[in-house]
Amino acid sequence: MNKNAHFSQRLKAARIMRGLSMEKLAALTEGKLTKQAIGKYEKGQSMPESENLAALAKALDVNLEYFFRPIQQTVTLSAPSYRKRRSLAQKQLNAINEKIRDHVERYLQIESIFPPERFPSLRLPELKGRQISEIEQVEDLANKVRTMWNLGYAPIDNLTEVLEDHHVIIVQIEGDKKFDGLSCWANNEIPIVVCKKVDTGDRQRSNIAHELGHLLIRADHINEEKAAQRFASALLVPEPVMYHELGQSRSRLGFEELHDLKHKYGMSLSMWVYRARALGIISESHAKAWFIELRKHNSLREPGNQVEIEEPQRFKRLVFQAYEEELITETKAAELLNWTIEQFRRKQMGELVRASHS
Repeated sequence: MNKNAHFSQRLKAARIMRGLSMEKLAALTEGKLTKQAIGKYEKGQSMPESENLAALAKALDVNLEYFFRPIQQTVTLSAPSYRKRRSLAQKQLNAINEKIRDHVERYLQIESIFPPERFPSLRLPELKGRQISEIEQVEDLANKVRTMWNLGYAPIDNLTEVLEDHHVIIVQIEGDKKFDGLSCWANNEIPIVVCKKVDTGDRQRSNIAHELGHLLIRADHINEEKAAQRFASALLVPEPVMYHELGQSRSRLGFEELHDLKHKYGMSLSMWVYRARALGIISESHAKAWFIELRKHNSLREPGNQVEIEEPQRFKRLVFQAYEEELITETKAAELLNWTIEQFRRKQMGELVRASHS
């Protein structure tokens, strides 16, 4: 690929990621560029001068190095399984897809620097064991995942870390209220879970587990959305644990009890009630009363203390490792992380300070 074609591809991808038209991008350059000039760049007909290149980078909020990052491996995405997709405009869907593609491309690039044996192989239940024709079979699938990943029945302290350790790429993006998350496969073999950044850990963990369910489940004559919801709750709190914590049958569930369990297992109050109803521990009427009560509060933040947010760390950790081993430069590390050089240096100094105090 020649220089012009490479730049044009990068420019168009960055513009789509930001959800901008050529006209709006031109406006963000404060008169330095026109819509027509940007159109020529994207067609590979010309290259911007250094001043205009800097204006584009600033308007698109990317490093200059982004435009010239080599494309070592083409990233293709399977048809994503969206939550709340119907109300999203095509421009928003395109922006989300481009953000995923960019993140996966950077992820694969940093992994390629290390020896292949450095990373574990993907371990997921076989396709045959993922065919679901009855909702109760979802419980078995969640148990298979826990068994394959050696999780036992203990609470999962950090679900994001567990998925990353098993080679599932987690992407967190800013999104509006019409988007919760999606799941897809990159290059037909890399599982991708994408979740909107939220402000409560229990909601975040539920979204991640839900999207993992979409990745795995092959639904046959059942509602896949309901199956993914059941999978999420079963992965976070397996059936035997539910009976251990709540008993086989209850007439009522109390707030303080569920609030403690919410923080022990990182699963929301509403999910505990949903799961208790699904397993027949509580009645439909009691569950309905709970849901009515919870709806009186902020739908995005349940009453009581909130579960801590989880952050994907593996990609950042690999970039810092590659830098420390002098496999990449400071400039390259910052570009991969979508940081400025100053941001990278501040983070690096922060790590050194923490290490000196440990």
